[in-house]
Amino acid sequence: MSEKSSIAALGDADTVFAFKAVGVDAYPVADEAEAREKLRILARNYDIIFITEQFAEKLPDLIARYKTRPFPAVIPLPASSGSTGYGRQSVKADVEKAIGTDILQVEEKKDGKR
Repeated sequence: MSEKSSIAALGDADTVFAFKAVGVDAYPVADEAEAREKLRILARNYDIIFITEQFAEKLPDLIARYKTRPFPAVIPLPASSGSTGYGRQSVKADVEKAIGTDILQVEEKKDGKR
């Protein structure tokens, strides 16, 4: 790849291959070491990288490094097996840091949750 593409998905095969159906480049990985190495490679070639929560939880140091840069945006998402809540917490923390307040908690209260 000579220039950055747009979107990649990294994680377990069942989850990332679902993204392939909508034109996202899919990169299945089996373990933490493989995910770490593949994320480093993808970060040089993609602007947005979706990563399943199960792997994002194991790579907080690497993901934190990318948060200090404009690209890539590394976004945790639930795997096909379900959510651990890590992705929601991560996005919530990023939003709160960016705007200075927890708007997601306010929305939860409006919906009757929490």
